[in-house]
Amino acid sequence: MTFLWIFVVIVIIGGATALILVGVRYSKTKQQGESDPVLERLAEATQRGEVVSLEQIELQQPFVERVIIPIMRAIGELSTRFTPQNQLVQTTKKLELAGNPGPIDAATFLATRFVVAFVFGGLLLLISFVSPSPWPLARVILVVALFTVLGFAFPGLWLQSRINRRQHEVRKAMPDALDLLTICVEAGLGFDAAMAKVGEKWENELSLMFSRCIREVQLGKPQRDALRDMADRLGLAELTSFVAAVIQSQILGVSLAKVLRIQSDQMRVKRKQRAEEEAHKAPVKMIIPMALLTFPSIMIILLAPAGFQIAQTFGGAFGG
Repeated sequence: MTFLWIFVVIVIIGGATALILVGVRYSKTKQQGESDPVLERLAEATQRGEVVSLEQIELQQPFVERVIIPIMRAIGELSTRFTPQNQLVQTTKKLELAGNPGPIDAATFLATRFVVAFVFGGLLLLISFVSPSPWPLARVILVVALFTVLGFAFPGLWLQSRINRRQHEVRKAMPDALDLLTICVEAGLGFDAAMAKVGEKWENELSLMFSRCIREVQLGKPQRDALRDMADRLGLAELTSFVAAVIQSQILGVSLAKVLRIQSDQMRVKRKQRAEEEAHKAPVKMIIPMALLTFPSIMIILLAPAGFQIAQTFGGAFGG
């Protein structure tokens, strides 16, 4: 049974990952505007003078292209019809906050939730049928319902973890980035050139956001709008405060170097406070693993020899 459960877990994780990757691949192809591979192969065959039908070309496609992607496309369109517009907007916002992983659109992501829930619940139902010992009906219903709900919530948890990790990376890199911005501005560079220098210096989420902001400005978007959009794409209070301070300094004519230095000092103080907060939370978080793992092990190590001696003593007394 142990090997069976390990196999089930591996199959579930592999199936869910494959479905997510397929959805990401289809979404990326759709957003890039790539042509249909079936039509491309048909055009190539026509140019070579070969007489082939569209059905033969379709059968030459991989299984993923012929079956999985159309299923994901149909589920995505169906879920879009019955999903409120507010839910689509919120999902699109979350995907933007996560950095558009893939990228993947909101409809495909919502369809992925139903697909993963079906995979989780269906596999557990199949395991209950093929199990050597039959499962009670109550256990089947409970386990299948539990794993179905878990599968439905898994994509949302994964997306939220991506958002938290991205925000944490940007929050951690901001003080050093602001120091570099301050040095560049004090050396005579403009704000745009300083942001471009930060984008060239590092390879992290913050540098990528700075580079994207600079490209938007170069393409004609006003700098203030590009900075506000950069803050909205992350949803981080520190970055929003930084953008507001920069825009306010440009409106009032305040020295940008002084504003950047003040922002850098504030970011470092906040980072130190967050580190102290996490340090104070550590003892509370350690109570559960200590109570469930450490203390029982210590009690077993300390009391087991005494328990054996007591058992032998009283066992010999009663035997005599």
